Amino acid sequence: MYQSQSVIGVTDAAKNPPLDQCIWPADALHTIPDWVYTSQDLYDREMDRIFRGETWSFVALEAEIPNPGDYKRGYVGSVPVVIARAEDNAISVFENRCAHRGAEFCRSNQGNAKEFVCPYHQWSYDLKGNLQGVPFKRGVNKQGGMPKDFQNAEHGARQLRVTTRNGVVFATYSDKTPPLEEYLTQDIVDEFDVTFTGKKLKILGYYRNELPCNWKMYHENLKDPYHATLLHSFLVVFGLLVAGNKSIMLADKAHGRHAYMGSAKPEDKYAAVSAETKAEMRSFHDKLRLRDERFLEFVREFDSPWSVTMMTIWPNLVVQREMNTLGVRQIIPNGPHSMIMQWTMFGYEDDTPEMTRHRLRQGNLMGPAGFLGLEDNEAMKFVQEGLRRSSTDVNILKLDSGNVGTSNGLISESCIRSLYEHYRGVMGIPVAGAAQ
Repeated sequence: MYQSQSVIGVTDAAKNPPLDQCIWPADALHTIPDWVYTSQDLYDREMDRIFRGETWSFVALEAEIPNPGDYKRGYVGSVPVVIARAEDNAISVFENRCAHRGAEFCRSNQGNAKEFVCPYHQWSYDLKGNLQGVPFKRGVNKQGGMPKDFQNAEHGARQLRVTTRNGVVFATYSDKTPPLEEYLTQDIVDEFDVTFTGKKLKILGYYRNELPCNWKMYHENLKDPYHATLLHSFLVVFGLLVAGNKSIMLADKAHGRHAYMGSAKPEDKYAAVSAETKAEMRSFHDKLRLRDERFLEFVREFDSPWSVTMMTIWPNLVVQREMNTLGVRQIIPNGPHSMIMQWTMFGYEDDTPEMTRHRLRQGNLMGPAGFLGLEDNEAMKFVQEGLRRSSTDVNILKLDSGNVGTSNGLISESCIRSLYEHYRGVMGIPVAGAAQ
């Protein structure tokens, strides 16, 4: 197994070992080696085996492209793609790369178009990514041009398989990826459908920010209810997520890669927390109050025991339902030490103006400067800095140590363990001492 050197400072090799030296420590369920977050070679394999493997990646909400000709730019992993609705109303996803010289031919984030034209040599593509036009294809005055056997149909943009569920669009590179419902498993589908009922969605706005951390940390963060009860003053003081509340941290039974954290807010506006629990939470401040208490209003609009759920769908989707604020977050890997977060906030088309204002008001919880988002972003930055620069090489996962997957308590890391059990298998990472 790769060992870091016990010296002051860390060499690049200690955090970026060759793939054949990436061997997980023997106590695999309770440890994560630093190179999981810092290795460029491992990151490249993730893009290949995970994002271009047998997974469904979130790419858009149908409400973002409601009409024929509508399109948006997006990503599958780190690969730029276009999501477009064609004249026949079909949704297509294809790589944003001209077959000629590789330029990204779609340059606007969203819009409506009849075709996409590469800015370099004006090759044009239809709304399904098919090559439809090549300037001077036959040359000029019988000189130059493409070979006689050149066929447009053989040089379109690479197209991905597409599926939708209740207004949410997913894409995959693999022909072997199972149907979406099978991929998600029933427990996750049931919770997914609480938010996405099939009612038409209404886009309320976007955030976008870069985080200086590895993309997998965001999955961990939302599979980590332990930090939520300690880091976020807003959650614990106002009772949105408090140790002792009715809660769950559920992982899909089949693979342990998807999960959701659910908590039931008590009726009181402010949390009733025992003195013993308060003593464990430095983030709890008795005198913290809101100047506008409308922020804490919770309109029960869902058939669910949970007032708060955060769902992670592997590999790139977060579905948030925080009281009445709704949104999806797309994780976009940007190298081993960086990721982009694209936030899309939404409501329902039949919302009253009052409900829309209420959702927008509560939306201040979210986003890169939100009451919760800001703290998470900073914490993950600290983690990435620490493991990049330290001379040690292993992180520990021993909370609720006998459990892997679903937990009915918040002081647990069981869902992080199940995620990395799945990850090791997909990535082909051996465990020290295990029979190969």
